Amino acid sequence: MFFTALTPSGMEYQVRPLSRDTATVKNRTMEEEELPLFAAIAGSSNPVSEPTVEQPDVLSVSELNSLARDVLAERFARVWVAGEVADLSRPASGHLYFSLKDDQATIRAVIWRNTAQRLPFDLADGQQILCCGKIDLYVVRGSYQLVVNRVESQGQGTLQQAFEQLRRDLESEGLFAAEHKKPIPWLPQRIVFVTSPTGAAIRDFLEVVRRRWSSVNVVIVPVRVQGTTAASEIANGIHLANQMQPPPDLIVTGRGGGSMEDLWCFNDEQVVRAIFNCSIPVISAVGHEIDVTLADLVADRRALTPSEAGEIAVPQESEVRSNLMVLRQRLVTLLQARLDAARQRLKLLCSRPVLTNPHEGLHLRARAVDDLEKELARGIELALQQGREQMSVMAARLSALSPLEVLQRGYSVTQSSEATVVRSIADIQIGQELHTQLANGKFTSIVESLESDLN
Repeated sequence: MFFTALTPSGMEYQVRPLSRDTATVKNRTMEEEELPLFAAIAGSSNPVSEPTVEQPDVLSVSELNSLARDVLAERFARVWVAGEVADLSRPASGHLYFSLKDDQATIRAVIWRNTAQRLPFDLADGQQILCCGKIDLYVVRGSYQLVVNRVESQGQGTLQQAFEQLRRDLESEGLFAAEHKKPIPWLPQRIVFVTSPTGAAIRDFLEVVRRRWSSVNVVIVPVRVQGTTAASEIANGIHLANQMQPPPDLIVTGRGGGSMEDLWCFNDEQVVRAIFNCSIPVISAVGHEIDVTLADLVADRRALTPSEAGEIAVPQESEVRSNLMVLRQRLVTLLQARLDAARQRLKLLCSRPVLTNPHEGLHLRARAVDDLEKELARGIELALQQGREQMSVMAARLSALSPLEVLQRGYSVTQSSEATVVRSIADIQIGQELHTQLANGKFTSIVESLESDLN
């Protein structure tokens, strides 16, 4: 077993007990001028490069950690550190716990509640900040952290900037638009989960699904959910699920919580487009509530955790049974009401005279038919009478205007051989043949002479 100690300049040493009376020191990056300082910490004035047979002051783990804490507190009482926020946690105590990192290293940090309440802005993963504080060693665990008492914002980190740029590009293409969201089926029979088969996400999801609706069939498509190949595996897994036969009713993809780097595969463009092009509804269940990925934005439904994904995917069996019982009772009540109404209507119909005494109705209608027949006969006779009278009047009028009536009074009508009525002496010539119509006959004559009354 080795115990770790630090010099003020940051050099690390390991102390390994050999026996109750002796100990050796292993120096990883030791420089000679630092040996006296470490020897003082270890409680010995002799050089530590060679084991001694004299009995040293043996330190307990807590004593060693306490000494290291004092050294760190004295050397790093006030430091400024710049880095990116990661793994931010907000427990109910009000303290803020997070990691401060750069490209090569990470340090844990804490902001106590009194300081956190006075922060001018809210911290978020991926944010670049400048912290002022002191280094403190937690004696119980032997780990050190930065106790922050002042924070200044420096903008977004590299990953966060890449996230925002890709989000804007994909949003401009309409990949996150609400009109592309497909509805989640109410009671899926077959669900495909694209995730790591050994992660906590699938265990939490299956536990919730079995508890809520045990008869659903869950198919796991095993993929990596962290690392350089994770994004392509997740995208291929979604394509595979989309092409399954018979097709599943629902696809879920996700993993448990982690840092932004851990979840970055769910911000990869090929994963986002695989979800967008999927013809089957997709639920994204990545990380925790505070973790928002591009997969969450493009999915048809976002679940805050894998457990919530199980609650969204299937209904609660007891609730379904309860709802079915309520619907059953409503249906029985509705049918009973309709049956009672039909009985009342039938009773009312049965009480009508047409059913109680049908012959009386027939007699009444037969009598009405007879009355109508008599009225029709009288109407026809009256119409004929009026017609005869009108015809007589019209005949008299026509007779008065008839040319034959004029002939009866001694007049005649003379026509030429061409049947043209002779109206004037100028219409005939001597020797012309004429035809004269009288009231009781006609005759033919030849013109021998002409005499005009105008001479």
